[in-house]
Formats: sequence, C-alpha cells, structure tokens
Amino acid sequence: MPAHTTHVPPAEAVTPTEAVAPAEAVAPLLRGIAVLRRLTEAPDGTLSLSALEKTTGLARSTVDRLTATLARMGYVRLDGRDVTLAPRLMELGNAYLAALRLPALLSARADALADELDESVSLAVGDRDGVRFIHQATRRRAMSLSFRIGDLLPAERTAPGPLFATQWTDPDWHRWRSRRAADPADRTFPAVPPRQHPTPDDDFVLRTSTAASDGYALDDQLIEPGLVALSVPVRDLRDPGTGRLACVASVVSHTSRHTAPDLRTTLLPRLRAAVTAMETDLRTAPPPAPGPPRTDLATWTGASKQELGREFVESLARGLTVLTAFGEGRSALTLTQVAKATGLARATARRALITLTHADLVTPAPDATFTLTPRVLSLGFPPLSRTSLPEIAQPHLTALADRVHESTSLAVLSDSGEEIQYTARASAPHVLSARVTLGTRLPAHATALGRVLLAHPEVRARGYALVDEELEAGLRAIAVPVHDRTGRVTAAINVATHPARRTPTACETELLPELSRTATAIEADLRVAGRFVHVPPT
Repeated sequence: MPAHTTHVPPAEAVTPTEAVAPAEAVAPLLRGIAVLRRLTEAPDGTLSLSALEKTTGLARSTVDRLTATLARMGYVRLDGRDVTLAPRLMELGNAYLAALRLPALLSARADALADELDESVSLAVGDRDGVRFIHQATRRRAMSLSFRIGDLLPAERTAPGPLFATQWTDPDWHRWRSRRAADPADRTFPAVPPRQHPTPDDDFVLRTSTAASDGYALDDQLIEPGLVALSVPVRDLRDPGTGRLACVASVVSHTSRHTAPDLRTTLLPRLRAAVTAMETDLRTAPPPAPGPPRTDLATWTGASKQELGREFVESLARGLTVLTAFGEGRSALTLTQVAKATGLARATARRALITLTHADLVTPAPDATFTLTPRVLSLGFPPLSRTSLPEIAQPHLTALADRVHESTSLAVLSDSGEEIQYTARASAPHVLSARVTLGTRLPAHATALGRVLLAHPEVRARGYALVDEELEAGLRAIAVPVHDRTGRVTAAINVATHPARRTPTACETELLPELSRTATAIEADLRVAGRFVHVPPT
C-alpha cells in the first residue's frame, strides 16, 4: 500500500476525504461512499438530489451519475428528485457481519437472555473510539430503545466503551482526545442526542480503569436521562494468551424499571452466565465453510457500463463489489483472492482496496490480507435494519400497478388464521378499481390472497390462486405467495381487476407473469434484509 498522499487543490466535486487521499485512490468510489453516508444520516434514508449536492459538496452532474449507478446496483431508489436507500444495500453490511460471524454464533444467546430478563440485550463491537451495535434483542414497550444495528455511539457515553478502551493503545487515546476536543457536543454521532454537559476526559479514563478491574461496566444515564445499561466483555478464548475482546454484551433498561446499581446487583450474575456460554460457543464453533464467491460481478458491471454509457460509473460499482467478496469463511482475503472472488483485474482490485482502506472500510494486516471494518455498517445499514415487509414491498407494488394498470396489494394472515390483513397497496388510475384501506381485514377463504396464505392443496400445486367474483360481484383477483429467506410463505400479493377488463384466462396469461416477477423481486430484497435482522411482516 502506498504511504504517500496527494493533496488535490480545491475544485468542484472534491470531498474532504478525497483531498488527502492516496495517489492511487479511486475518486468516484470515495464520492459514492460520501453519498451513501449522507443518505444513512438522513431521516428515513432519503434526501433530494439537491440536498445531496449541498451536503456532499459535489457537482449536481456528479451526484446524478453516482445515484444513477447506485440505483442500477439496487442500492438506492430514485423517485423523481428524491433518492432513498434500498434494502439491497444491506448486502454490504451483511458481508461484514457474515465475515465477523459473531451475530450468527451469539445472537441466539442474546435473544434468550432478553426473553429471560424481559429487558433489551445488545451485542456491540469497538469501532475506533466508538461503539457500534451488531445485534439487538429489544422489548416491545411504549418506552423502548431506538438504537439500530450499525448505529455508532461515542465510547465514553456507553457501558461497552470503557471495556473496549481497556485495550486501547496510546494512539487510540490520542485520537479519542482529539475527537472530543473537535466535537464536544457529539454532533458527529447522529444516533445519540447532543451532549449538554461535557465531562472531563479523566472521567472516562477512571471508568476504563474501574472496568478493567471489575470485569464489567455501567452506563448510568450517560446517553440521556432514564437510560441505564450493564455490560460484560465477551472474549475470544481460542487464543487465551491475548484475552482479545470479541464483542461486548449489554443489558439495557430504564430507570423506572432498574437503577444502574440495581442492574449490577440483580442482573450481573445472569449476564455473566450468558457471556460464559457465548465464549464457549466461540471456542467450540467449527471453522466456517466458505460459500462460492460471486465471480460474475466484473462481467455485470461491464455490461451495465456498455448499456448505460456515461451515466454508469463503473469504478464506483466495481469498488463497492469488492466489499461483497468478504463473508463467512472469507473474513481475511489477499489481493489475489479479492480479484478472483470478484472477477476484477488485479490492478483494479488493488486500487479499490487502497481506496476502501483510506475510507476506513477495509484494513490491511501484516500477513498481506485485508479484512472489513465495522464502518462498513455506516453504509445504509442502520436505517435499513428497521425496514418492514410492507416498506420493502411498496416500491415493487407501485411498479407492478404501473405496468399492468390495475390495483395491487400485499396481505398477511391474521393470528386467528381466518382473515387476511392488507398491509401495503398501490392503485391504478381507473374510475372503477379495487379500493381497500390498509389494515382492512377480510375472510381468508373468500379471497385470492387468503387462499394463497392458507395454501390449500390445489393452490399449493399451481402456485397461485384466482378468485372470480366470490367475495364481491365485479371483483376478480389473482394472487401469488411471497416467501421469506427460509422458504416459508410469509405474505401474498395480488392484482385485482373488473371482469369487464380481463377474463380469467387473461389474468393467468397477462397478470400472473408480472405478479410472479414482482414476488420474486420482493423475495430477493427480503432475503438480503432478513439475513441478520428481523423483518416485521406488518
């Protein structure tokens, strides 16, 4: 990796990160990362093109090309002048979490502890001088946590922070002090409210020393009034001599349920018991079997460039695909392995790794391998980790309604199994069309959606259901299932029409292929979004 940097003179479409980038860094890749980070920080993951131009400092033409490329990759959606993060972007964070393996190995223990204690439980890793969540098991309450997987918190305002700081080096402490001096109100951490009363640096130094001797740490309303947490380190005991922290497990509550001292007194033994089991799981887990790499990525980006021309920024697309080369069983890769896994030329992969290292998304190791950093989660994962199935389905339903010029809906089966509940829909511009309010419930047996969800033998064999004026005269509907990543039918989508517009045969020949295509697209997004987070069905 080159040690020198090039200082680019001030010019249009040069981000601060670019200004001190290595000479071989790929500028469009840095600009695309800047766009994704601004969208991640925005409410609901949405910004207008004008707002992106303003917040990134890039020229409008540059923003247009970058967002067009990200849309082609399925990482954002373009809706008029607005740009919105799309579920497919979560594949980047999934690559990091899969390579890390901790969520796959430890999340069941965290979930069980949350059920046992009836309190929220989280797993976090250190990210430089911050703390980033990799798993959340939250309780459904009126007063509940709003933290999301991938959120970054300042170390000094958390319970896990002092535990991670026990292993900081002098440069780490220097970086922390510099950040505190430059940002005393923590405004660079959008996941937490701004700090009202900054504390002296010595307070955190003392908390770190105490955590080192006690083996646990407390957060007594450091984030905001009422929020308390207790944390215990989870150590990787496969190499006992290092005592390396794999992650930190925390129980989080609020002061109307527990005070901070009460958390320590009543819950510390059970948290420690769960952590001991987690450490055993880490120590005894068999080595992961790497899945097949996606060697067609370079071919796909080349074809997209050929089709879209100048509007497709191939160097951005290829740089981001390098992140997907990593995963379970592929946590550390050499340059040659990255090139092979992506199908990229070695020189192209090398420049991408240089750029991603500068962006702090990849870190090189002394053995000439590279690994992903927790900062990969800053590329869209926090807002997308709270995405529901209706939110995933909505843009696909809208596109379907536009193609077939008929109303379309998503529904799930009620708890009783006797009714369907409509959770998303898109209308067609007809005077006479199916109009159903979200939340409406109808008898499952009389609807195409319900018959798909009930999965009667004939429907299961055909893969769809067609209902002809059974629920209501003048209403004909055809529906197909939507499967989750395990293959279970989790919802159904339909197209509803009037018999005067389409015959039953026309529904099967004209609507069914489009309906199946839409279900496949929803399922693809659902597979990505649901790999490490729970996607609510409503």
